Amino acid sequence: MNSRVTRNPCYTDAAMANLTITIEDELLRRARMRALEQGTSVNALLREYLEAYAGSAQLRERALADLLALSHAATSRRGAATWTRDELHEREAPFENDSGP
Repeated sequence: MNSRVTRNPCYTDAAMANLTITIEDELLRRARMRALEQGTSVNALLREYLEAYAGSAQLRERALADLLALSHAATSRRGAATWTRDELHEREAPFENDSGP
Protein backbone atom coordinates (compact mmCIF):
# COMPACT_ATOMS: atom_id res chain seq x y z
CA MET A 1 0.00 0.00 0.00
CA ASN A 2 1.53 3.27 -1.10
CA SER A 3 0.81 6.38 0.85
CA ARG A 4 2.39 9.73 0.39
CA VAL A 5 2.95 11.79 3.52
CA THR A 6 4.45 15.26 3.41
CA ARG A 7 5.47 17.12 6.56
CA ASN A 8 4.01 20.60 6.70
CA PRO A 9 6.34 23.17 8.29
CA CYS A 10 3.45 25.69 8.64
CA TYR A 11 2.20 23.92 11.75
CA THR A 12 4.36 24.73 14.76
CA ASP A 13 2.32 23.24 17.63
CA ALA A 14 2.45 19.56 16.71
CA ALA A 15 3.98 17.32 14.10
CA MET A 16 1.39 17.42 11.32
CA ALA A 17 1.45 15.56 8.04
CA ASN A 18 -0.34 16.16 4.76
CA LEU A 19 -2.28 13.22 3.40
CA THR A 20 -3.19 12.95 -0.26
CA ILE A 21 -6.32 11.02 -1.16
CA THR A 22 -7.97 10.42 -4.50
CA ILE A 23 -11.73 10.89 -4.77
CA GLU A 24 -14.16 11.92 -7.49
CA ASP A 25 -14.52 15.66 -8.09
CA GLU A 26 -18.28 15.56 -7.54
CA LEU A 27 -17.88 13.77 -4.20
CA LEU A 28 -15.40 16.40 -3.03
CA ARG A 29 -17.72 19.20 -4.18
CA ARG A 30 -20.65 17.74 -2.23
CA ALA A 31 -18.48 17.13 0.83
CA ARG A 32 -17.23 20.72 0.75
CA MET A 33 -20.78 22.06 0.47
CA ARG A 34 -21.99 19.95 3.39
CA ALA A 35 -18.97 20.88 5.51
CA LEU A 36 -19.57 24.56 4.74
CA GLU A 37 -23.20 24.18 5.85
CA GLN A 38 -21.90 22.70 9.12
CA GLY A 39 -19.36 25.46 9.61
CA THR A 40 -16.34 23.23 9.15
CA SER A 41 -14.05 21.92 6.42
CA VAL A 42 -13.50 18.58 4.72
CA ASN A 43 -10.00 18.60 6.20
CA ALA A 44 -11.35 19.01 9.74
CA LEU A 45 -13.98 16.30 9.17
CA LEU A 46 -11.39 13.83 7.91
CA ARG A 47 -9.03 14.66 10.80
CA GLU A 48 -11.83 14.10 13.35
CA TYR A 49 -12.83 10.84 11.67
CA LEU A 50 -9.25 9.54 11.62
CA GLU A 51 -8.72 10.53 15.26
CA ALA A 52 -11.84 8.59 16.25
CA TYR A 53 -10.97 5.66 13.99
CA ALA A 54 -7.39 5.38 15.22
CA GLY A 55 -8.28 5.98 18.86
CA SER A 56 -11.26 3.67 19.16
CA ALA A 57 -9.18 0.49 19.35
CA GLN A 58 -6.92 2.08 21.96
CA LEU A 59 -9.92 3.17 24.02
CA ARG A 60 -11.40 -0.34 23.93
CA GLU A 61 -8.07 -1.89 24.91
CA ARG A 62 -7.67 0.58 27.78
CA ALA A 63 -11.24 -0.01 28.99
CA LEU A 64 -10.71 -3.78 28.92
CA ALA A 65 -7.41 -3.47 30.79
CA ASP A 66 -9.09 -1.26 33.42
CA LEU A 67 -11.97 -3.72 33.78
CA LEU A 68 -9.61 -6.67 34.21
CA ALA A 69 -7.55 -4.73 36.76
CA LEU A 70 -10.72 -3.99 38.76
CA SER A 71 -11.74 -7.62 38.54
CA HIS A 72 -8.39 -8.82 39.86
CA ALA A 73 -8.38 -6.22 42.64
CA ALA A 74 -11.93 -7.03 43.80
CA THR A 75 -12.12 -8.64 47.21
CA SER A 76 -15.69 -9.87 46.91
CA ARG A 77 -16.28 -13.45 45.91
CA ARG A 78 -19.36 -15.53 45.28
CA GLY A 79 -18.28 -18.18 47.77
CA ALA A 80 -20.05 -21.52 47.50
CA ALA A 81 -23.31 -20.01 46.22
CA THR A 82 -24.56 -21.14 42.83
CA TRP A 83 -27.55 -20.01 40.79
CA THR A 84 -29.54 -21.35 37.89
CA ARG A 85 -30.17 -19.24 34.84
CA ASP A 86 -33.83 -18.88 35.83
CA GLU A 87 -32.88 -17.70 39.31
CA LEU A 88 -30.56 -15.08 37.88
CA HIS A 89 -33.31 -13.72 35.63
CA GLU A 90 -36.15 -13.74 38.18
CA ARG A 91 -37.83 -10.39 38.61
CA GLU A 92 -39.85 -9.40 41.63
CA ALA A 93 -42.95 -7.29 41.19
CA PRO A 94 -42.35 -3.58 41.80
CA PHE A 95 -43.24 -2.29 45.25
CA GLU A 96 -46.76 -0.93 45.65
CA ASN A 97 -47.02 2.61 46.98
CA ASP A 98 -48.90 2.19 50.27
CA SER A 99 -49.12 5.91 50.98
CA GLY A 100 -52.45 6.29 49.04
CA PRO A 101 -54.44 9.56 48.89
